[in-house]
Amino acid sequence: MEKEQHKDKRCVWRGLVLVIVALVLGAVLFSFRKYFRRSNSSEADAHQVIDKYANALSIAMQFFDVQKSGKLVNNKIAWRGDSAMGDGSEVNLDLSRGMYDAGDHVKFGFPMAFTATVLSWAILEYGNHMNVVNELENAQESLKWITDFLINAHPSENVLYIQVGDPKLDHTCWERPEAMTGKRPLTQVNASYPGTDVAAESAAAMAAASLVFKSVESVYSGTLLKHAKQLFKFADTYRDSYSISVPGVQDFYNSTGFGDELLWAAAWLYHATGDKSYLRYVSTNGNAFANWGYPSWFSWENKLAGVQVLLSRVNFFGSKEDISTEESLSLQAYRQTAETFLCGLLPESPIATSQRTADGLVWVNQWNPLQYSVASSFLAVVYSDYMLSSQTSILYCSGKLYEPTELRNFAVSQLDYILGNNSMEMSYLVGYGSRYPQQVHHRGASIPVNANSNCRDGFKWLHTRHPNPNVAVGALVGGPSLSDTYMDSRNNTSESEPTTYNSALIVGLISGLITSSSQVESFVKN
Repeated sequence: MEKEQHKDKRCVWRGLVLVIVALVLGAVLFSFRKYFRRSNSSEADAHQVIDKYANALSIAMQFFDVQKSGKLVNNKIAWRGDSAMGDGSEVNLDLSRGMYDAGDHVKFGFPMAFTATVLSWAILEYGNHMNVVNELENAQESLKWITDFLINAHPSENVLYIQVGDPKLDHTCWERPEAMTGKRPLTQVNASYPGTDVAAESAAAMAAASLVFKSVESVYSGTLLKHAKQLFKFADTYRDSYSISVPGVQDFYNSTGFGDELLWAAAWLYHATGDKSYLRYVSTNGNAFANWGYPSWFSWENKLAGVQVLLSRVNFFGSKEDISTEESLSLQAYRQTAETFLCGLLPESPIATSQRTADGLVWVNQWNPLQYSVASSFLAVVYSDYMLSSQTSILYCSGKLYEPTELRNFAVSQLDYILGNNSMEMSYLVGYGSRYPQQVHHRGASIPVNANSNCRDGFKWLHTRHPNPNVAVGALVGGPSLSDTYMDSRNNTSESEPTTYNSALIVGLISGLITSSSQVESFVKN
């Protein structure tokens, strides 16, 4: 009996020793792993950079320089020069900056502001990735080129200039921007002729940009935020679509509603200010404007999917202040609609969209189809990173479960298609790879710098079958047809014309995928 007791005691002691040893070894290993991760974290991004995406980002960023209006500073595009220097002079405003929206020379405020909002979002989420490949300052400088214009275009609380140039007159010419001689009339919205959609989008742009510049140019950031608040109040007080107040825009950037822009602006103002009144706004106006449960495609015209993902961020990471039950329920509704949208993107999902090509590209519209695939992919990457950063492991899609990496894989598939993994073996990002569109629908790129042509006789450069003499480097063209084919012709406008907002979206997408690291490091818990 005594021997058995001693034996039992020895067994207990041996067991305790083994447990202690295991705990010590576990602690050592944990500490080592933690130390290893910490000591290598500063180098992680550099080691994990995906070279082809780094190259693509440096190319895509250059199209902003191609599109700049005004007095060019540190001009990086050899065939571009100063243009539209007198814009705004008839009302004693300097509206020379800003960017041309596409292949023509009108400055359309609605898509330009959307470009600034998306570029700001890209910088806020992935500025650390941009910085690794030395593109962060370029992105900030391009953003400021637009926000400088927006500030000057808002000379008083209830007045916003939303267009420079007459698109119908502009389209009777084919000339370089540096050679423009025609009149460039101004269009405004005001209390008598409101433009809720364009004013709210401008408010969103300046609120988002105020966050970008908060730590680098605090005074400028404050100016942007002041304008954002005023514009939101103007937009919400005098409600009407700018397409009704200014019927002339209907043939170019027609708006089908303003509720999405009001929610979009309020969401950005909440992030920029922390003021809960903006959170209450998206909550109380959700039933009227959010279309919960019915996802829509993200674009310059419809911001709802962007609103849903942006507000999901609050649902994932919480708020500095208490959120009411009503606000919590509305945030959940935004997130659920975002997830319905995202589930539709996953090819194997039970609710996968059928709107895609045989090669797998999301394809929604024959006019500028790549806008939708890139916009969707950008939102997928952002949401995937929100999931990872909040340790949310599962996306539920009508009975099937998906991991955040599957959203990321979808985005990779779309970007790789754009960069050349397609039936045409063509990159739709001009300047990337060995084969890309040569006849981009872009006036400045199509006309030789030393050409002696004017408004009307310049059309010979539109109709020639020769490649453009100047490369519109970084341009993301409209993209292929539903059959995965592409006709490289300047006259094929729906496929061959690039846009500045396409560039903002693809810069965001590439920046999110540029490293193999998936977690968001900046702009998670402001």
